[in-house]
Amino acid sequence: MKKTIYTFITSLIFTFNTSAQTPVVVAENTLKVAGLGEEVFYHGFSEGDQLIFNFEEVNGKDFKEIEIIEWPSTSKFMDYKTKKIENKTIVIPKTSVYKFRFYNSSISGRICRIKIQRIPASEATAKFNTTVNWKHVFDTSYHMSKEIYLVKSDTLITQVLDQVAKVHSSGNLNGNRTSFNFSFPKNTVAWSYYIGVNQAGQDAFESASKSLNAQSGAMIAKIPGYGPLAALALGSVSFLSALQTGEDVDYYLVTGSENSNLFEANQAFYYKKKGKVINDFARMEKPTNENYYFCFFNDNLAQGITVTVKVVAIVVNNEWGTRQVQKMNVTDSMVPYLSN
Repeated sequence: MKKTIYTFITSLIFTFNTSAQTPVVVAENTLKVAGLGEEVFYHGFSEGDQLIFNFEEVNGKDFKEIEIIEWPSTSKFMDYKTKKIENKTIVIPKTSVYKFRFYNSSISGRICRIKIQRIPASEATAKFNTTVNWKHVFDTSYHMSKEIYLVKSDTLITQVLDQVAKVHSSGNLNGNRTSFNFSFPKNTVAWSYYIGVNQAGQDAFESASKSLNAQSGAMIAKIPGYGPLAALALGSVSFLSALQTGEDVDYYLVTGSENSNLFEANQAFYYKKKGKVINDFARMEKPTNENYYFCFFNDNLAQGITVTVKVVAIVVNNEWGTRQVQKMNVTDSMVPYLSN
């Protein structure tokens, strides 16, 4: 009886050891690595496993670089310029994902036979799942950063030009052309102008001013410099309207003294805007830093005219400050995991 029990136990131990020591194939394939290319794949191993790695370049050529890495960056084995690796064994200290990297420095492709096996440490890990899965992992961190912010903003209405100019008739010995320049204050964001010929042009502007005052609320009426041109520059209702009858004038809006001089000399010049009008008005965008000119020409043979010119600028002065603010940084990475 004792002999029978002894034989049974011995047989059981033998069977267990044989099972534990039997290599399990993890991967066995033929891999083509392109010229100057790299191939990477991943497998999982259980604590106590023996990883057995075999490699052979099919045509007996040197392969530049082979590396086995414990995730994420612990190199366990590396070989250079090798044709063949036989039964390289690595004992797995802890359950982890292993990265197998193959780099080909040649300009031509390389064909390799690869076999990866594991010898389980025990029967309990014999059926360990070596498949590697991937998941998104979001990592959030915080840091202090200097931020520029707007402390306050002041909007000003500035009268840039308010002038009445005499433009002689074309028969006048003094000539029938006149021009004058103006410039804008710093931080001008928009502007508008009004041109009106003779008394009719002045009256049209005064009429718009009265209508605006009558229709505006008490708060708006108290804003310094607010009138038809300020309303126009701010994109609001200005009550300005075009006259249909009366003496007219040819006008040009130009930049730079060169164009103004060419106008005075009756030579070709560049202009931004022109018109033949009894009165005219327009909203303009942010100006350049150049000097601007209004140039006027009267084609009436005998009758001189007066031209009222008004220009209003909208100036925005911003005060900026700096402060420390906490900012969040989120990084997204792919991380391998085992489903055992």
